[in-house]
Amino acid sequence: MNQHSSSNGRPAVRRGVYLLPNLFTTGGLFAGFYSIISTIHGNYDVAAWFILVATVFDGLDGRVARMTNTTSRFGVEYDSLADLVAFGVAPGVLMYMWALRPFGKLGWLAAFLYVVCGALRLARFNVQINTVESKRFLGLPIPAAAGMVASCVLLFYYLGGTGTIKKVSVLLLIYGLAFLMVSSIRYYSFKDPELVKRQPFGALVLIIFLVIVIIARPEVMLFSLGLAYVASGPVGLLFGSAKGQPKEDSSDQVVAEVNEENGVAYDDE
Repeated sequence: MNQHSSSNGRPAVRRGVYLLPNLFTTGGLFAGFYSIISTIHGNYDVAAWFILVATVFDGLDGRVARMTNTTSRFGVEYDSLADLVAFGVAPGVLMYMWALRPFGKLGWLAAFLYVVCGALRLARFNVQINTVESKRFLGLPIPAAAGMVASCVLLFYYLGGTGTIKKVSVLLLIYGLAFLMVSSIRYYSFKDPELVKRQPFGALVLIIFLVIVIIARPEVMLFSLGLAYVASGPVGLLFGSAKGQPKEDSSDQVVAEVNEENGVAYDDE
């Protein structure tokens, strides 16, 4: 038998390419797991960085799947499970151990609420497949919520914030992120290929600028960019209402997303 062919006659390299996006998903799962381990050992800043590492893997696996034409239902489901660990459980455990323990029951309930809302966000994302509107997300994406949590931890480490301000602000942040994830507020998805095609030079300049400012002050800039994105949904909703734009009925129209991890059209994320 040809060494490059499998038993069913399909080239063996095809199986390897098929596994490639799922290896990136596994990388994100590992980053989330290691974040939990770091939290247990009290290395909260390391835990935050690994959540951000998971977001990088989260953005790569879907692109790899589309580039290699290896999207699959298995990859979609595996990606959702990995996301729940990396962007749901890991940030929830980090927030509780780092800032919410003094609140007792209120603290761990807040952390659990974040995890539950993240799971609901992913579940809603997986079942709504009626229409595709890839330019908008319905509700705050769970990777963005996790990135906000991680950048908050890094900012406090950078500024040296402690005490009551940290505890109360984190508690409010967790409740706010949980609500936004299960809300029907629209968020821009940055998945408009026509925009890049129309303004390739402008897009390149913007990317270079963002990379430079993040490298210069990563803790401050990651938090600032994350906060701006999280706030963009409610702000856009308020401005839309002020201008008298008709409000979309999310019960009548399902907005789908293209899964960044696996390139499959989904309704919610």
